[in-house]
Amino acid sequence: MDLTDCYIKVRKRTEKICSHLQIEDYVVQPVVDVSPPKWHIGHTTWFFETFILKPYFTAYQEYDPDYNYVFNSYYETVGNRIIRTDRGNLSRPTVSDIYRYREYVDEAMAKFLCHEPSAEVRELLILGLNHEQQHQELLYTDIKYILGHNPLFPAYDKSYISPKVAQSDAGFIKLNEGVYEIGFEGEGFSFDNELNRHKVYLNSFGISPNLVTNAEYLEFINADGYHDFRHWHAEGWDWVKINQIAAPLYWHLINDEWYQYTFHGLEQLKLNDPVCHISYFEAYAYAAWKGLRLPTEFEWEAAALQFAWGKSWEWTESSYLPYPGFAKAAGAIGEYNGKFMVNQKVLRGASEVTSPGHSRITYRNFFQTHLRWQFTGIRLAK
Repeated sequence: MDLTDCYIKVRKRTEKICSHLQIEDYVVQPVVDVSPPKWHIGHTTWFFETFILKPYFTAYQEYDPDYNYVFNSYYETVGNRIIRTDRGNLSRPTVSDIYRYREYVDEAMAKFLCHEPSAEVRELLILGLNHEQQHQELLYTDIKYILGHNPLFPAYDKSYISPKVAQSDAGFIKLNEGVYEIGFEGEGFSFDNELNRHKVYLNSFGISPNLVTNAEYLEFINADGYHDFRHWHAEGWDWVKINQIAAPLYWHLINDEWYQYTFHGLEQLKLNDPVCHISYFEAYAYAAWKGLRLPTEFEWEAAALQFAWGKSWEWTESSYLPYPGFAKAAGAIGEYNGKFMVNQKVLRGASEVTSPGHSRITYRNFFQTHLRWQFTGIRLAK
């Protein structure tokens, strides 16, 4: 598939994700971490306009100078921007305005891609496509949060099919102590935080071939795990008490029965599904209650070839830090990953809403320890 076809395919998928929304759904921002869907539509368009069309397409006329302020996410190099908490206050530009903006940029990109771009621009374009795929996953997670916090629990898409995850009867997979190679190597795209490939020494360890299920996590709840400080980090224990956390996000106890908000609406909890929407604090506490632990990201990667991707991103015990020799790129693109390498934990794997072809064994996602609106789950190690 050539670059033009790739571009069209990725852009259409974003619009397909939003096709199940009502106009009112596009503008909601219930919490700081959730962006309104219309902002995602605009921001992913702004990325191509800002980093490809404006600097490299001489015939291009900027759509609206104000949009740089509206749709810049965190790129200090590119200029001022609205603060993140104010994205939901933007009644203007309207949803139709933003779709017209998207169409305008797509038409310009089609003209631009009539000629083979330079290697530098090609690299930027591929980064932009992967950036939009990241926002496709965020669109799903943000839409779920928006609708899942509507008191009527409306369905997003009744035809949505959640993938089934095969469970293994095998016990913990044992890996021997030794030196393992970690990080991306070879052809194809990777983010800069997956580089450089390097060696790590690992002690022998065991890792579960299965994700923790809802039924297994329910045992932790029934054992009063949310009320026993012994299982929790001090910061996690404070988080539980201050926020009165008693179950995973989207779980609801109704007439002594557990229900869960899904893309179909409110449904009875499916006990055999992997537990999802868990914070790092909860993942750690569950593992401690079991007398086990979370794997490090290096253990996870060393073992990953021995089992299929899980349904959820999986918390690891590793802090999000640069690999040896990591260097930020020059300019705004250098702000993509490196500036966030503090106070976050690494997630490994993929999610049921990860875009097709976007995940890799070396992919490193990262979030703060209290966040759980992403599709996050638990794999145990010992």
